[in-house]
Amino acid sequence: MKKVVIGLSGGVDSSVAAYLLKEQGYDVIGLFMKNWHDDTVTISNECPWLEDSNDAMIVAEKLGIPFQTVDLSVDYKERIVDYMFNEYEKGRTPNPDVLCNREIKFDVFMKIALQLGADYVATGHYCRKGTITNNDGSKTYQLLSGKDPNKDQSYFLCQLSQEQLSKTLFPIGELLKPEVRKIAAANDLITAEKKDSQGLCFIGKVRLPEFLQQKLKPKKGTIIEIPSHTPIYNTEKIDFLTKNEELAYRSQKPKYHLHDGKVVGEHQGAHYFTKGQRKGLAVGGTKEPLFVIETDVDENIIYTGQGKNHPGLYRHTLFVSDEELHWVRTDLALKEDERMEVQARIRYRQELQKATLYKINGGLYVDFEQKQSAITEGQFVAWYCNDELIGSGVIS
Repeated sequence: MKKVVIGLSGGVDSSVAAYLLKEQGYDVIGLFMKNWHDDTVTISNECPWLEDSNDAMIVAEKLGIPFQTVDLSVDYKERIVDYMFNEYEKGRTPNPDVLCNREIKFDVFMKIALQLGADYVATGHYCRKGTITNNDGSKTYQLLSGKDPNKDQSYFLCQLSQEQLSKTLFPIGELLKPEVRKIAAANDLITAEKKDSQGLCFIGKVRLPEFLQQKLKPKKGTIIEIPSHTPIYNTEKIDFLTKNEELAYRSQKPKYHLHDGKVVGEHQGAHYFTKGQRKGLAVGGTKEPLFVIETDVDENIIYTGQGKNHPGLYRHTLFVSDEELHWVRTDLALKEDERMEVQARIRYRQELQKATLYKINGGLYVDFEQKQSAITEGQFVAWYCNDELIGSGVIS
């Protein structure tokens, strides 16, 4: 009998995943990951880990599977929290959920599971795994989007490797969320009606400014409003560039200066803000709401524009450096000067967008057919062929 260790989070998805594995005849062990101890920044009644671990334990008892808690908080702090602080300090916006999957669930947690003699690790993610058998008998694993279009979580797993996928099972990937809840209710699982958790992976809802202030001290700076008619790119210049030069030009962050706009307010630190952000600026009196269009952490200035259609929010092209480039399907990786038509997204739940990948020496350009709003450094771009996620990277 094959042994599977499942990450039981105390939510309905992992509960049903554990139930299905048991039904399929696997020898199942439930493990709850404790990744966080500091309750001072957690909005505690929203997502208390104690309640979650208790629910996970009750589900394990109901299913008759062994259960234990593993404390991964040291790894979590080193690999996720410290990385987050570091990225915010540089004026980038990290995605802790993608990192948590790469660094914690499918690395630290997976190693613990394999030490327990597991053949596989399972999670309650809404995605599917495909297997291609090659001519030489070796196998290539596919990361496929979940059947439920509203819940597809393949984006969060965009950094997984062939090695990690080979040992992973996604039991609920073929199901829709209402079906998952129905199975939980039919089997009297305590999590059947439990609300989906929000917030940082395994931390819960966190007050981000307070969280960041633990490390990044407040620093008063100015908020500048840039008029919407300010030219972002010199379109005449583009006509004289080669394709690669044009991509390099269009992928650059716009450079604003104090004299490009007017001072409309003050902030407590540019590193607390991210592109596309509307809340927290505390500037009134504008015809349309202000959005952050750029931050400058070196000069501690936030540049804003009125309305969600401000041209400063939009770009066609982004760049991923070779160090931050990852292919789930290593056999499809582009070589220098090659290109590929794909569909891509720059955030979870975004509709897939038509794009072309261009591989150059040192990295890869993702050139979108339509301009994209708030392309944000530090976030992940993931690209797909049909419903298969084949690669991803951190936006430079």
